Amino acid sequence: MGLFEAEAPFDNRPRALIARTRAFARGELNTSEEIRRRFVGGVPASEVTAPAAAAAARAAGQAVATCHMGAHALGAAAYAIRAASLAAPDRPEVVNDEIRWQLTHMTAEVRAALSALPPVGENSSGPLGPGLLASGQLGTIIRDLQIGLAESVRRDRESIQASSATDH
Repeated sequence: MGLFEAEAPFDNRPRALIARTRAFARGELNTSEEIRRRFVGGVPASEVTAPAAAAAARAAGQAVATCHMGAHALGAAAYAIRAASLAAPDRPEVVNDEIRWQLTHMTAEVRAALSALPPVGENSSGPLGPGLLASGQLGTIIRDLQIGLAESVRRDRESIQASSATDH
């Protein structure tokens, strides 16, 4: 959110969207109500001029939309990674660094849930279908995230199996 707040320091809408997303994840908010509210409090990307700030706002918008479709979590991750890369155009490694950071900060349960989603661009409907999230840098980021998720879930399973084997 720092990238957005650097341009719009008094605009707390993206931070409020993230707070709602976290409250939803903790089970504090009603799913049907959040589905109705998913567009409330969003920030049109045209309200900021810096591309990194616009990508950060879009990340918050995708995050709050997870209440109606979990696949938006990958959209949120991709926009956050894009924001970081736009803020550091002279550091191409930022994308891979951010992907690694996100994967290591997800719980095993979140990694498992996200790895069950269809590959980006292959499902004809939903946020991962053909369209903005499946093309360009966002599509590449989501593909790389999905590859990383599959590898992480495999390692999680191996770790559980190894732990079970030593417990017996």
